[in-house]
Amino acid sequence: MVCSLAPAPRTKIFTRLPYPRDVASVLSVAPRRIPDNAGLEALQRWREGAPHPDDEAMAVRYTLQLLRQKAPGSSVEVRVPPWGAVQAIEGPSHTRGTPPAVVEMTPEVWLSVATGTRSFDDALADGSIHASGERSNLTGWLPLGELA
Repeated sequence: MVCSLAPAPRTKIFTRLPYPRDVASVLSVAPRRIPDNAGLEALQRWREGAPHPDDEAMAVRYTLQLLRQKAPGSSVEVRVPPWGAVQAIEGPSHTRGTPPAVVEMTPEVWLSVATGTRSFDDALADGSIHASGERSNLTGWLPLGELA
């Protein structure tokens, strides 16, 4: 039952964002690209066993960047905590939540697999890599040819 003597609502409902939509969009922020010379230098110091404190992080991010360039897409998420994650490889795309396939490993394992000092299959067999999903086998893209 509606009462005709009820006061008019005084609450304002804001439907407009207080800032431009392009500022609010996450898609408008491009990932920072690591220059090849800086990435290769960090990777070389990691290989020699005398890295600076940030070299492992830069080497991981640089090799993930190379994987994304080599295999663009968003059906597989490669996670290398705590330094980075990237979505790569063509296939069914997703918009929210966990992708259809996830591959996760430590930075040491990732760098050894990406550079070819260890095979992806061997690391997967001994449990160093945790992989789930139908496209989670990265042997077609690893090692990264430029680094092997």
